[in-house]
Amino acid sequence: MPSLLNDAVKLPCGLVFPNRLSKAAMAENLATSDSNPNENFNLAYNRWSDGGWGMIMTGNVQVDVDHLGNFKDPAVQTDYETKSSKLWKAYAAASQKHGSPTIVQLAHPGRQSLRGAGRRGLFAPTIAPSAIPLTIGNNFLDSVITSLAFPRPREMTQKDINTVIRLFVDSARFIAESGFSGIELHAAHGYLLDQFINPKTNLRTDVYGGSAENRARLLLDILKGCREAVPATFCIGVKLNSADHSAANLEDTMTQIRLLVDAGIDFLEVSGGTYENPRMVDGDKPAISQTKSARTAAREAFFLDFAKETRKRFPNLVLMLTGGFRSRAGAEAAIKENACDLVGIARPAAVNPRFAALLLDEGTRDEDAQISLDKVRPGWLPKLLRSQILGAGAESTYYADQIHRLAKGRATAVPGH
Repeated sequence: MPSLLNDAVKLPCGLVFPNRLSKAAMAENLATSDSNPNENFNLAYNRWSDGGWGMIMTGNVQVDVDHLGNFKDPAVQTDYETKSSKLWKAYAAASQKHGSPTIVQLAHPGRQSLRGAGRRGLFAPTIAPSAIPLTIGNNFLDSVITSLAFPRPREMTQKDINTVIRLFVDSARFIAESGFSGIELHAAHGYLLDQFINPKTNLRTDVYGGSAENRARLLLDILKGCREAVPATFCIGVKLNSADHSAANLEDTMTQIRLLVDAGIDFLEVSGGTYENPRMVDGDKPAISQTKSARTAAREAFFLDFAKETRKRFPNLVLMLTGGFRSRAGAEAAIKENACDLVGIARPAAVNPRFAALLLDEGTRDEDAQISLDKVRPGWLPKLLRSQILGAGAESTYYADQIHRLAKGRATAVPGH
């Protein structure tokens, strides 16, 4: 009997994903000094295109070349040079060569932009809804490293906000013209749009701060502008955090989701974490419930409650859950429980670009339709210094290295092997 993961999913815009499995976003760290995609992108994404995925999500594509999250992030160039346009069209063609629609994750890092990443200058500040610096780790060394790595942000003016809206809209138009199937507005993981949504990082007293509706205003303004700039059949999704939301502000979050639904999003991806609390790059948790701490169990229970509550209130919203899926059984369980319509899978796709095909293959037994990934351990120095920030990038770096190997046609490996 075919797995229900084989079911097609049709979005409100009319785009159809041929199955429920999505290669989720991962940082590729492949862009050249001009922040354009290159042949390495094409080679890696061609491998995923041939992997049986119902949808492929790119890593972060920054909308502002002056503000990159990492030094090798790709970014849309607002001058739309002929050379740049050709490179992006080649990227779109490679990623969709075998029929998997590809969605570009558009982002602005805000205060989570490394010093020197982008063209703003080494000593220029980052931008954020409020001038609240990052706090990573809880010791003196982490504090010093954070202040050196991430400039203190300045509070955005109305002119800055207008510029960011224009950059997102221009980028959406360019991505559509390049031949991709859609975009996802990245409003999670502590990036700029999430900084506006979150009351902890948005202390503004103007129309972009205060109430849940006001904090969502920038995202909604961008969504409206993008929808007007692209064809009706072009997909626009949104990525939101879930694990960061407590019961105390659940109603604010549901209010913001309702605004997005009313604005006509095609799907909502639920994820979690920020640079300060990087749940999206944590290692796998133990599979046996008895070994889990009470805190971990409570957080996971709330995640399920969040998904079920979202489904209850917005039954027609196409919902994508990302994080921790390692098996056919796990992915099927999420669908059967009506927690989501789409299953986002990241790290397994970096070590096996055909992981989706494996899960969808009726000839593969359930016990073989899975992968085990050990946690990537930081080196001895972060442990010795008890530094969170020095060890935080171990997971992302490891899987970016696997993507580099995909691009070069080399064998990949799971951690610890």
